[in-house]
Amino acid sequence: MTLRLYDTRAQALRDFVPGDPENITMYVCGPTVQSGPHIGHVRAAVSFDVLRRWLAHRFERVTFVRNVTDIDDKVLNNATAAEPWWALAYRMEREFTDAYTAVGVDAPTYEPRATASIPQMQELIARLIDAGHAYASAGDVYFDVRSWPAYGELTHQSVDAMESAADADPRGKRDPRDFALWKGTKPGEPEDASWDSPWGAGRPGWHIECSAMSRRYLGAEFDIHGGGLDLRFPHHENELAQSTAAGDPFARYWVHNGLVTVGGQKMSKSLNNFVLAADVLAEHDPLVVRYALVAAHYRSSLDLSEASWAEAYAALGRIRTFLERVLRARSEKGWFVFGPGLPEAFVAAMDDDLGVPQALAVLHETVRAGNAAFDAGDEDTVHQAFDQAILMAGILGINPLDPRWNAGGTGAEASALDALVRTMITQRAQARADKDWAAADRIRDAIATAGIALEDTPDGTHWSLIDG
Repeated sequence: MTLRLYDTRAQALRDFVPGDPENITMYVCGPTVQSGPHIGHVRAAVSFDVLRRWLAHRFERVTFVRNVTDIDDKVLNNATAAEPWWALAYRMEREFTDAYTAVGVDAPTYEPRATASIPQMQELIARLIDAGHAYASAGDVYFDVRSWPAYGELTHQSVDAMESAADADPRGKRDPRDFALWKGTKPGEPEDASWDSPWGAGRPGWHIECSAMSRRYLGAEFDIHGGGLDLRFPHHENELAQSTAAGDPFARYWVHNGLVTVGGQKMSKSLNNFVLAADVLAEHDPLVVRYALVAAHYRSSLDLSEASWAEAYAALGRIRTFLERVLRARSEKGWFVFGPGLPEAFVAAMDDDLGVPQALAVLHETVRAGNAAFDAGDEDTVHQAFDQAILMAGILGINPLDPRWNAGGTGAEASALDALVRTMITQRAQARADKDWAAADRIRDAIATAGIALEDTPDGTHWSLIDG
């Protein structure tokens, strides 16, 4: 089977052919750390974490770079006398890292900060000036969009149809769409937010940062450039133009995740309609949050609601109870580990542009078949279902038995449910000890009506959600 990805530049599914099959190279635009992450940022991180996991399964080695934009207009604007820009950036970077870690996003191979690559940015700007694609003006440097005929190829726009670049004073520009590569220091800006350059003291523009960092860590050409759909223009369009104009092949594939929406409108700090990741993680179990974020296809818009969380809790409950059921049996009966590969349907779904919804359907069907086989005493099928479920859940990062989820902790709601059911199990056991069979049956029927099955074993009674 061949892995296919939707390439934004081609606007089509393309067979994924890496430059080096022994080392997949991937660059994803990380956060601008002017404030804390909202749930849309976390959705992007989870989407590319799943892609990275699948690439690692298919090709073994993945070099994954996710940058931190720690110098930018927004960072400077949000700084205060009590908290300078560099302190704000570091504190916000920690908040992003904490949110990513909470939902099981693996750390990148490299996570460079923009401020650590200023010389590389200046070198790239100098190459563009020498090639006739950039010009200096009163301490600023701009990319000349009219000088590059391919400008607009990522978003399939003509230059005349584009909006003006609002990243610098337009009076120094030859064309209002020219974007800033270097921003000369302006009155009132902090002295430590400025670096010497051939064009005067200043700081880099946003777009040049990612071009320079991706080149520094991955080379002039790499396999996949990723980010949120809202970065296609102007950020990724400008990255592509300046890198290729400087002579670099740049990204072979462009992959963008869909946005989290609120009432059909993209979640955005600028629109003030965002939901902070910290608030979501305080209310819901992190594993449940991850499941809800991966359940939709990565390119689709995702409108999270109470139904999303309820579905995630229930789905994870079915997976968890099956796995725990088999683990108990293996411990008690000495069952062996079967060790099969992934189901072909799961592989086909993941190879088809990371079809996680279809892959999840395979996972849940495997759990249902495993439970049915357990009830029928078909040990071989149980072993196979268990091990395949572990493999599939691991690739998606939703294995509830993974130690990162606190030994399978189920969150506040599930913990409350567990306490309630165990209380009823104790009451039933007491009724049976008192030979009050009618009361014992009533309790069991009440538990079953709630969608919960009981399993009496030599080491006690265990409960699980009824597969439905």
